Amino acid sequence: MGGWVVAHTAAHDHALIGAILISMADMGLVGARPHAQAVAMMADDMETLADVTAESMVAELKGHAKEFVVAGTAEGLARIPVLALTANDHLAPQTDALVAAIKAKGGTKITAMHVDTDHSWSDHRIALESTVITWLAGLN
Repeated sequence: MGGWVVAHTAAHDHALIGAILISMADMGLVGARPHAQAVAMMADDMETLADVTAESMVAELKGHAKEFVVAGTAEGLARIPVLALTANDHLAPQTDALVAAIKAKGGTKITAMHVDTDHSWSDHRIALESTVITWLAGLN
């Protein structure tokens, strides 16, 4: 859920000079899914979270679905450079939609790249590192 958090944080924190979204999931869209489907998705995403259940996560997502939709971050993200990286994890269309929304809000400093790898970039970690470092170096 890191890419989603980055999008929301960077859209509102004007001290940041850029944002990197890696295999971003739009959690607002999860909150709009049918309850059972959302619970099944959240059950797969609880591995490092304490004191939550799939049901409690879905309740929060459903309660805040409209404000959690990542498209709402486009205006804020249009003000800063954004690196949007996608993989073969079925999340690319969500990132592609955000990239289009940022461009529609006048964002011109967006770099989008798709890599043929899994969600955690397990077989492309060095390429990921290189891409991020190169992009960061270009911010100067």
